[in-house]
Amino acid sequence: MDAKQNQTINAFLLFYIIIACQVGVGIHGFQRVIYKEAKQDAWISVILIFLFAHLIIFVMIKTLEIYQNLDLYEIHQQVYGKIIGNFFNFIYLLYCTFAFFTVSKNYIEVINTWVFPYLNSFLLTISLLLIVIYAFTGGFRVIVGICVISFFFIWWIPPILFFPLTYSNINYLLPIFEDFTSILKGSYAMSFTIVGFEILNIVYPFVKDNERKKVNKFSQLALLTTLGLYLLLMLVALTYFSGEQLSRTVWATLTMFSIIKLPFVERVEIITICLWLIIILPNLCLYMWAAYRGTFHIFKANPRWFYVIFSIIIVICTSLVNTRTQINHINNIFGNISFYIVFIYPLILFIFTLISKKFRKHRVNQK
Repeated sequence: MDAKQNQTINAFLLFYIIIACQVGVGIHGFQRVIYKEAKQDAWISVILIFLFAHLIIFVMIKTLEIYQNLDLYEIHQQVYGKIIGNFFNFIYLLYCTFAFFTVSKNYIEVINTWVFPYLNSFLLTISLLLIVIYAFTGGFRVIVGICVISFFFIWWIPPILFFPLTYSNINYLLPIFEDFTSILKGSYAMSFTIVGFEILNIVYPFVKDNERKKVNKFSQLALLTTLGLYLLLMLVALTYFSGEQLSRTVWATLTMFSIIKLPFVERVEIITICLWLIIILPNLCLYMWAAYRGTFHIFKANPRWFYVIFSIIIVICTSLVNTRTQINHINNIFGNISFYIVFIYPLILFIFTLISKKFRKHRVNQK
């Protein structure tokens, strides 16, 4: 399914798309999860997983360049054939749906915990779905526009971190490189937080043909920018909290924001959570859009039926998961699945793509 000319975008917009899809609800409390594995070396774990992500996105782009105007769903059909290809497409469709559910449920939990503790999560789910569907119906370029807007809502975070920095203790970062195995485990745990750049597999055909040489540059720059943000948050959290405090703090970022007291605002973290909807909105829109692309390729689904079925699935799933223990379990499952789909599978697909290309070339030569 070729991208329509009026839906194509310039390559530089990938910078905003990838950042918008990477920065989500995980930023609220990723520090505790990584610290449990890597301790004071958690900041090194962040750097290592991003270095791996730079390699993976390079491999993704090389795979996409071979097929030019095809997205991941169409590449699956080309490489594996229609039946097996659609099987992999269905798995990726489920992954996008699972990602949407995980992001939305985590955000709803934060709202219920910090802002509206007695508000029914069912109403929050419906409200969130209506907002996402409304944005989604505007088309791909509208979603890209939301990504650009959300990018500028992210960059109030670094200045705010000045407040907890005044209480920081740099000795909490010592000793460095204590256990490399633990650092690698921390990187694995961090993979859940930084997934999102895999959306490039679906977005790539919508980049203008004459701009595709710039895709790698802007994609890598987006990852580098996100690395800077996450590394800053991790370093501030490690120096602000003691080890025991950080291991018990579920939402370290929000807790650091809560110490800020302004003459006209008593609780800055509440405003932060409400504004965070603008930041996670493109995240949700892109995953819904990617899921729709999958249903179109597999089932030729009508958009209206897709909205209904997708919404029902999300509402049912969010209704079944309520406690913090259940949400942690869901996050762990998604983290494990996303690591293999986002970080391992692109390498496997690239190998199969090269083999498929070689066989096609051999057949052409025989003819």
